[in-house]
Amino acid sequence: MKKCFTLLALYTLACATAAQAHVTLDQANGYAGTYQKLAFRVGHGCDGKATTGLTVTLPEGASHAKPMPKAGWKINIVNNGALNEISWRGGSLPDAYFDEFVVQVKLASEPGKLYFRIVQECGKVSVAWDEIAGEKMKAPAPVLEVLLAPAGTPHHAH
Repeated sequence: MKKCFTLLALYTLACATAAQAHVTLDQANGYAGTYQKLAFRVGHGCDGKATTGLTVTLPEGASHAKPMPKAGWKINIVNNGALNEISWRGGSLPDAYFDEFVVQVKLASEPGKLYFRIVQECGKVSVAWDEIAGEKMKAPAPVLEVLLAPAGTPHHAH
């Protein structure tokens, strides 16, 4: 009986963890003044529906953005000064799978936190991953900690 309870507890925990998955960055930090590859990981769809679009709004402090093409997805770049967005649309990422949407950016020369606002589209439904502060956020924005670069760190694109 105890073994069954343990398995049930683990199963419940695994399901709760899967339900808590968010759009996240594959790394926690990067160096100021360098070009950085950022992969936004989409771990699930919207209430079981496939992801059909993803829009990343770049914060001030992340510039010179270049998205990586994805087979089956169309990329749109909006660059109008205050608002810089990159969107991937037209593909289909089933809820049962995960994928990454990759962009290269140049990080500001000052250290600090950069919050990337994300809109995940699943057909006519969308989820905004854009909460910046607070505890137990339901839809936190991915965050990158920009650190001072150690002496000798190359600043070129990689």
